[in-house]
Amino acid sequence: MKTDNAPQTPVTPSAALDIDDEFVRASLSSGMDLRQYSEKLENELAGAHQLAVDHCIEEADKLAELHEQIVECEATFAGIENIFSTFLAELGTVGSDMRSLQEQSVVINQQLHNRQRVRGELSQFVDDMVVPHTMIKGILEKDANDGIFLEQLHELQHKLQFVKAQEFKDVKSVMDVHDVIENLKFKALEKIREWLLTKISLFKKPLTNYQIPQNALLKNRFFYEFLLANDRQLAREVKDEYVDTLSKMFFSYFKTYVSRLFKLQMTDSATKEDLLGADDTIKGTSFFSLKPQQRSRATVFSLGKRHNLLSTDLMAPLIIPHAATQANEAFQFESIFRSIQYALVDHCSHEFLFVCDFFMVNGQSGVDLFTQVMGKSIAHLIKTFEERITANYDAISLFLCICLCTKYSELMDDRSVVSIDGYWNNITKMLWSRLEAIMTSHNESVRNLDVKKLSSPIDTRPHYVIRRYAEFTCAILVCSDLSGKKTDNRLQALLNGQQAEIEGLLNRLATALKTKKEKFVFQINNYDIILTVLDEKLQGETKERTSFWELQQTKINAYVEEVLYPHFHSLIQFVNECEPLIDQNHSQLLKRHTGKVMQLVRSFGADWKRAIEAINHEILQSFTNFKNGTSILQVQF
Repeated sequence: MKTDNAPQTPVTPSAALDIDDEFVRASLSSGMDLRQYSEKLENELAGAHQLAVDHCIEEADKLAELHEQIVECEATFAGIENIFSTFLAELGTVGSDMRSLQEQSVVINQQLHNRQRVRGELSQFVDDMVVPHTMIKGILEKDANDGIFLEQLHELQHKLQFVKAQEFKDVKSVMDVHDVIENLKFKALEKIREWLLTKISLFKKPLTNYQIPQNALLKNRFFYEFLLANDRQLAREVKDEYVDTLSKMFFSYFKTYVSRLFKLQMTDSATKEDLLGADDTIKGTSFFSLKPQQRSRATVFSLGKRHNLLSTDLMAPLIIPHAATQANEAFQFESIFRSIQYALVDHCSHEFLFVCDFFMVNGQSGVDLFTQVMGKSIAHLIKTFEERITANYDAISLFLCICLCTKYSELMDDRSVVSIDGYWNNITKMLWSRLEAIMTSHNESVRNLDVKKLSSPIDTRPHYVIRRYAEFTCAILVCSDLSGKKTDNRLQALLNGQQAEIEGLLNRLATALKTKKEKFVFQINNYDIILTVLDEKLQGETKERTSFWELQQTKINAYVEEVLYPHFHSLIQFVNECEPLIDQNHSQLLKRHTGKVMQLVRSFGADWKRAIEAINHEILQSFTNFKNGTSILQVQF
């Protein structure tokens, strides 16, 4: 039978019917015999069947072998299926075991955590509760200065706090160690009290550097903390003993130091006679003679180097009385004042920080405790300075002291020590009150100065009172500038009042001169000396300098007109007459003066050289300051 390897299109029943119908129609149309065709097909089918049977018979051995292989494969697959089924069952058992083991692991882990926690807390509890032999030995046998004692004291304090906390929980084991710990506490308190009182007693020894025992106290600051935590009465006893001892020590120190320093004060200090308007001479020692003797008032009306107290010498070493006595040194009031205040600042700064640190106080409590220590000393200083300031007649010295108070108050603020602000306020108030009184005396002396009774005649040169005023005002302004503050309103009011008195004095002194020209020269020279002194010491512009410069310019303009008038009176008169007409645009009236122009020009051309030489000579002779005279010449021409 012939076969075709090409793929056969499947024939559906409906398609087969269609084919048969077409085949039948084609056969009928062609006249084919269907019976023959049917027999032909049957024969072909029988032949094909026979071929298939023969082929199967030929391949029977192979088919049998294939059958055996198929049976073996089925058996193998069945075994594999059994194995996989067994594995599946075992895997289900393993999953259950793993879940069970996981649950057991969580339980075991929690048990371990709980046991470790209990073990840690129990171990800590036992460590905190048990009193080791090293602690007993350290507290009972070691000296308070020994580091081991301090170390064991820290441990003892920890155990005391722990036992006290456990007592509130009614822990039974507390009773086993309570007596031992209490006995150690009492022994430690006894040792600490004795050690602290011994250290405090060292402050009572003369010539002792009190900072040495204070450093020892700070090193063992925990001693007082232990006292405060376990026996407040003992802590109060130690604190009261410290306050009493240090209060007496500082009082004795400042009382002695201040007394010795003021013995070194210059004997040639300012007196009530050293006033701005006082006569420049004093009586001689001879009974029959009133020989003028020049009194040195350099420290009264001039600054010198005293302003260094506000800059380079502000934090200079203290004056040592016995060393200064051996060197025969004497000091002005403000130098003594500086040394005392700087000593107070240093001691107060150190003491305030110490009491706050050692006694564990702050805020107002620290200020109150500090006041108990330094109160007597500060009160003594206020009383002493009240007497000394009242006896001070040096205004520059007083203002220097005011500036020093400001500087040292700022220094203590920088150190975060605000404990003696009241002291600075009291001292500053006394200084201002005294300064105002002295300035009032100076002003009254100028106001009451009788120019007719002056010992020296008045000429056009700068007057000695004006020289004093220039030096004095410059000194005050320099100190004010060095203080780093804006000029105080009180100071400005004092300077304004004094300036008014000086201007009045200049006018009175000028009346003693004969000619108007001399009066102008006198006033210009005096204003010039004031401006010269101010320009020499002061860098910036001040109210006083501006005011005097304007006054001087007014007098210079008046003087220039006065000098020019004798030589050019016709020209000056002509200008004075024509200027208003020009300003008012009266051209008709100006024509009346045209005839004078040529005459004035001829007169000026003939005499101007001689007149200028005479004026130059007169100006240079009249003014003591060549620079001032030159500037007036420039104004004139």
